[in-house]
Amino acid sequence: MKLSRLSLLSSVAILISLFFILDFHQYLTLDVLKSKQQAIQSYYQHNPVLALVLFMLIYIVVTALSLPGATVLGLAGGAIFGLGWGVVTVSIASTIGATGAFLAARFLFRDIVERKFADRLKIINAGLAKNGIFYLFTLRLVPIVPFFMINLLMGLTAINPKTFFWVSQLGMLAGTVMYVNAGTQLGKITSLSDIFSPVLLFSFALLGVFPLLAKKIVDAIQAARIYKRWSKPKKFDNNLLVIGAGAGGLVSAYIAAATKAKVTLIEKHIMGGDCLNTGCVPSKALLKSSKIVSLFKRAEEFGLKTIHPEFEFAEVMERVQNIIRQIAPHDSIERYNQLGVEVITGEAKLVSPWLVEVKTATETKFISSRAIVIAAGAKPFVPKIPGLENIAYFTSETIWNLRNKPQSLLVLGGGPIGCELSQAFARLGIKVTLVEIANRLLIREDADVSAIVAEKFRTESIDLRLEHIAKEFVIENGQKILLAEYQKQEVRIEFEQVLIAIGRIANVAGYGVEELGIELSPRQTLAVDEFQATNYPNIYAVGDVTGLSQFTHTAAHQAWYATVNGLFGGFKKFRTDNSVIPWATFTDPEVARVGLNEQEAKQQGISYEVSLFQLSELDRAIVDGDLSGFVKVLTVPDSDKILGVTIVGEHAGDLIAEFVLAMKHRLGLNKVLSTIHIYPTLAEANKQVAGVWRTHHQPKIILNLLKSYHHWRRN
Repeated sequence: MKLSRLSLLSSVAILISLFFILDFHQYLTLDVLKSKQQAIQSYYQHNPVLALVLFMLIYIVVTALSLPGATVLGLAGGAIFGLGWGVVTVSIASTIGATGAFLAARFLFRDIVERKFADRLKIINAGLAKNGIFYLFTLRLVPIVPFFMINLLMGLTAINPKTFFWVSQLGMLAGTVMYVNAGTQLGKITSLSDIFSPVLLFSFALLGVFPLLAKKIVDAIQAARIYKRWSKPKKFDNNLLVIGAGAGGLVSAYIAAATKAKVTLIEKHIMGGDCLNTGCVPSKALLKSSKIVSLFKRAEEFGLKTIHPEFEFAEVMERVQNIIRQIAPHDSIERYNQLGVEVITGEAKLVSPWLVEVKTATETKFISSRAIVIAAGAKPFVPKIPGLENIAYFTSETIWNLRNKPQSLLVLGGGPIGCELSQAFARLGIKVTLVEIANRLLIREDADVSAIVAEKFRTESIDLRLEHIAKEFVIENGQKILLAEYQKQEVRIEFEQVLIAIGRIANVAGYGVEELGIELSPRQTLAVDEFQATNYPNIYAVGDVTGLSQFTHTAAHQAWYATVNGLFGGFKKFRTDNSVIPWATFTDPEVARVGLNEQEAKQQGISYEVSLFQLSELDRAIVDGDLSGFVKVLTVPDSDKILGVTIVGEHAGDLIAEFVLAMKHRLGLNKVLSTIHIYPTLAEANKQVAGVWRTHHQPKIILNLLKSYHHWRRN
């Protein structure tokens, strides 16, 4: 804590102590006010300006220091100055004092609270950013809530001081009038309970509900405005209609059917979406085959003779399709029909907030629904690089059609997709060149993570071209060439096939989004609120099309909230909990993360401590011969509260689950440390890293006392 902060805290503590030690609080009682009323009024008549200034200063100090007596001073304002000047004086003084307490709390304690409770405070601040005026105004209107508590607690949040000032003044005005008016009738008041009658308190409680009611009215007016150009059906064919049968759409349809709602699922292509057909499933099937090949090549490490695996590239790629066919029944039309979902293969287009046009191979029909969930997914982003149109390039969706093994493969993009597929194809004997514009791979992860993956890639002969900017594709004498820029020099990279793996963009066109005026985010994804609703309250969006995080499990997670809110939002709405979202990149070694990493914590100004355990020290990793990687946990300083976890190593995507559970249910590293883990397993690494944290936070005083105790016992 800085010296200025200590000085202020000391000054406040001294002033509060003196207030009670010198018994100043006796002068701020109703009895003293009544006995001194005539003398104070006489002083005011002879020195009106000075009396006003002194009164305001006393009121400001009492309020700023959160001392008892503000209620009596409110009465004094009416008794001395009358209703008019009393209201003005008390209103200004109370607001200045409240703001002083607010600023003091922010200066003294906000940094400490942010370090200790960063995740909870982030949620509170997000709510205040959207509805802070309503919340503060409501609290100010209800005198049951201690005003000094509001001042101090609001100081710990990110609410703007100017907003705090004017909302407080406006919100406290009704109470100020009540106190000052009561002060004008001071002779009739025998105790403070005469002011706070049950009827009056109930009236203020009702008044406090008004801002929230006003917000509901505003929301209703906004909804009416956006719906005004549409004719709402008197009855509906469906309770829910879902556009897109990927992970999000399938979960939405499943939940709706499970609650016995009438639900229709529309898919224009193949059930299962990207994950089943071109994403998660095929890529992991390919990675498994390539992993087997890499293990054969490491035979001597395990005491075996050198093994040269023989395989046909086309058969490996066909195995991928076989895996898709094995899993496809889980997402099939037949299964969902059995669950009670009407599945239609066709193109959907929103023609009103409640009406969808569906074009199938044989007909066009219209289906009305009270609520609609958009799960339209995303597609590969293809950059506008000159000459690319002349190259028969692959994307993450089309690479699965490859059957003839190329001699060389150029991969554009060093993100998760580019890294996974680069390693898989390199292990299958293809010369892979990976081009990335950034200075390292997996730019969202910490630099030490990128370094481990890059080193592994280099040992497997993947040609990494970092900080290379793709400028143009050309064909010279039948040879495909990428012209790239590296440190302001032109670099020529020859290749046979190219895979574009730069990223994915949301599908926001072709199904009525623009026609309806559904709002987009700055990233050109469907903009949704905390309930997954678009600017049309009955139209929801989930998964890749929202752009939050393009993971199958995130889409499924969002789908629950969208569906429940769409079906039952008239009774109760649930805010989507995005606080703990894990993900993994399935390279070898795998990279898994949940919560913050170091670079994000630094960017957000969040203080943290690091506990690191190297897998090279783990018995099971030594046995398996997979020593590369670590478990890194970020915690709140001097606390075992987990801010984030990064795991690099074999089965990192599985190991992270324990920390996801811990963060979701606010379990600290001490709980992980006290949990039994089977020996010898990779999961022991989680307990080991908790032990690293414990070692760095030993209770030294207690240990020294124990040392002395044991010494005494020996002698």
